[in-house]
Amino acid sequence: MGDARARLRYLHEVLDLLYPPSTATSARTVLPHRLVPRRLVPRTRWHSVLGRGGRLLVPDGPDTIETYLGEVFGQRVRTVLRVRPARRANRKPILSARGSDGLLGFVKVGDSDRARDLIRHESATLRMLADRPLKVISVPAVLHHGLWHDMDVLVLSPLPITSAATPPGLLNAAVTEIASLGSCAWHGDFAPWNISAGTDGRLLVWDWERFGTDVPLGFDALHHFLHRVLKRMGPVGATQACLARAVPLLAPFGLSAAEARRTTAHYLITLADRHDRDGHQPLGPASTWLNPLVDHLEPLL
Repeated sequence: MGDARARLRYLHEVLDLLYPPSTATSARTVLPHRLVPRRLVPRTRWHSVLGRGGRLLVPDGPDTIETYLGEVFGQRVRTVLRVRPARRANRKPILSARGSDGLLGFVKVGDSDRARDLIRHESATLRMLADRPLKVISVPAVLHHGLWHDMDVLVLSPLPITSAATPPGLLNAAVTEIASLGSCAWHGDFAPWNISAGTDGRLLVWDWERFGTDVPLGFDALHHFLHRVLKRMGPVGATQACLARAVPLLAPFGLSAAEARRTTAHYLITLADRHDRDGHQPLGPASTWLNPLVDHLEPLL
């Protein structure tokens, strides 16, 4: 099944979940096009005039995710639904809630046991971070966490994301501050798409579902590097590059060459274990990208 078909199929599954059948409907638009579905937004007349996207009718009854969010915010809410690929271990409906004055917050809906666990963990993590004197990083606030139709609904405050490049020194400072939150703590998914340079000089960091402790210092730096180079090379090349660059990547954190290589091996093993627990292999079988690297490093482990 092609990506567009898979996205549209998952979109209709999500709509059935969030917008129960009703005689009342409202028009939405799939943007930028049905053949390239990325977002489902409230339809405006400009979509018709400009020939934008595909028109879709969505139930608009008294018991939808929008009416629930309207009660949360005390005003009428319309949502923009992210049309995501279904092939994700932590997939869940993600929406942005908009009111009369613009964006109100981002919404995650826990529609499976795994998604509920991740949402509850993120909620607890962000509430913990709200009480910490963070100087380097800035994180979303929990605006609401409740149950709707037996699904967890987590609403997070929007962050003032910019397009500015992130200075390397800020990345390392953020990794260090996150590590100070626990026994060598890590964000868990410190990927380029989960961070942004803030206007106040701090690093905006979101998606805290994978936050964890009891890992060596440097895991977040390795995770960021790996997922940046994965964009231009396959898993085998990216993991090899991760190990090859381990020493300069981890030197700012005071790790020796041997410690850097050992930490990298532990990080890659931890990542493979996560994929195994999720029942999802985005990098392919570990035998192809992990085993060849770790086998000759076994004396360090």
